[in-house]
Amino acid sequence: MGPTRKRDLAAGVAVAAVVAYLAALFAYPRLFPPITLWSGLSLLGIAVAVAAWGVNVRAKIRDGQIGDGPGRLHPLAVARSVVIGKASAWVGAPVFGWWTGIFVQIAPQRGALRAATEDTAGVVVAAVSALALMVAGLWLQHCCRSPQEPPDEPDDDLD
Repeated sequence: MGPTRKRDLAAGVAVAAVVAYLAALFAYPRLFPPITLWSGLSLLGIAVAVAAWGVNVRAKIRDGQIGDGPGRLHPLAVARSVVIGKASAWVGAPVFGWWTGIFVQIAPQRGALRAATEDTAGVVVAAVSALALMVAGLWLQHCCRSPQEPPDEPDDDLD
């Protein structure tokens, strides 16, 4: 299993944005519920937790606390962390695309539709929260990498 490629995430964002744009084009505002500031904040909470998890894993890997024993990070825990990072990035990408597509559709309508004016703040918060989750997932994956080995230094004592 390799790291999540950013171009794959970008493709997920783009596809979701197009689908959301078309959905909003044909169904906004009559079939959409009101979009409040609270709509995307749960993703922001998860993003903060995933980022904190990444900081913890990174600190333990840098300190060499990998292996068995109390207070140490088991290698399977690192592998599970990578999976959580990948899942977070893949949840954040299409959700970010969705809210971006909705924003692109409703932003020009803010002057004409009261619903668009009221929903814009909620859409922006949801998009930023989804972007934060995607970035936090990528960060967690990055933190799970093993530290670089120091280059072999020639022995100067042998002369």
